[in-house]
This record gives sequence, C-alpha cells and structure tokens, in this order.
Amino acid sequence: MTRKTTWPIEIIRSTRRRKTVSAELKNGVLVVRAPANMSEAELQPIVEKLQARMQRRVRRGPLSDEALAARAQALNEKYFNGRLQWQSIRFVTNQNTRFGSCTPAKGTIRISHRVARMPDWVLDYVIVHELAHLEEANHGPDFWALVNRYPLTERARGYLMAVGLEDVSADGLD
Repeated sequence: MTRKTTWPIEIIRSTRRRKTVSAELKNGVLVVRAPANMSEAELQPIVEKLQARMQRRVRRGPLSDEALAARAQALNEKYFNGRLQWQSIRFVTNQNTRFGSCTPAKGTIRISHRVARMPDWVLDYVIVHELAHLEEANHGPDFWALVNRYPLTERARGYLMAVGLEDVSADGLD
C-alpha cells in the first residue's frame, strides 16, 4: 500500500559538518546535508539509504474516513468474525495525547490523524485495539485476548513506544 516516490535531491555541503549526513523533505525536494570533505563515492550509498528510509516514512496520503471504515470492516471480519458493529469511525485532529478512542455506548471510534502517517501495520493495530473496546470497555485480560488476535500487536506497541508517542502506563489508546 506504500507508494514509491523519487524526489529531486539537493546536496548542501558544510565545512561545519565532520561526519554526519542528514536528510529532510522540503517542498518536494530531498535536502541532504553532508560534510564538505566527503567524496561523491562516499556520499552516494548514504544518499541511497536516506532515500530508502524516507520512502518508508512517507506513506500514502492520509486515508479518507470512508477508506478507514472499509479498513476497519476488513479487520472486523478477519479478527472478530464480522460480529462488531459501530456507528462511525473517523480520523480526528484533536487527539494529541492518545492514538484512538472508542465510546462503546455510542458506537463511535476516533483515530488520531497522527496514526494516518504511521506504517499500515501500526494503523491496523490501533483500529483493532479500538474495535476490541466495542466488546470489552476496559484493558483487562479479556480485552487483551481480543487485541492479541492481531499478530503484530506486540510489534506495533513497541513501535509506538519507540517513537515516544505512547504513554506506557495509559497505553495511549482508549
């Protein structure tokens, strides 16, 4: 589902840099900052690695709410035998301290817009997590048994912790 993009490359050499090479996307250009004394032969493989890394970071454009609903339904079929029902699922921009929330009584699921830019398997984990709350409102053993049906749960939780976005004690999800 990721798309392959190649960007124009601008290399900025600096006499202040000694060893490090960095890259950032700026207005559709991959800006690479490198030491002034680094040869083209040394720089070439580093730029290729930085491009590949940027490819992994830059996912598709944000999913629409309709695409999110379709993805949730597919995950519902796969991990919950299609038995879960909800009123709405959508991305929101007002969740800056959590990745998602579920209000089981209303059947509403909200996913933070920040998750839309994360790898697909992390987004899927967040959706499965919130879907599980439709059956189990708390984070007890029965809830985790549901969530752990998704095989990348542990990996996704580790990803969220590693990027410093998950509050380990509160889980960052509701």
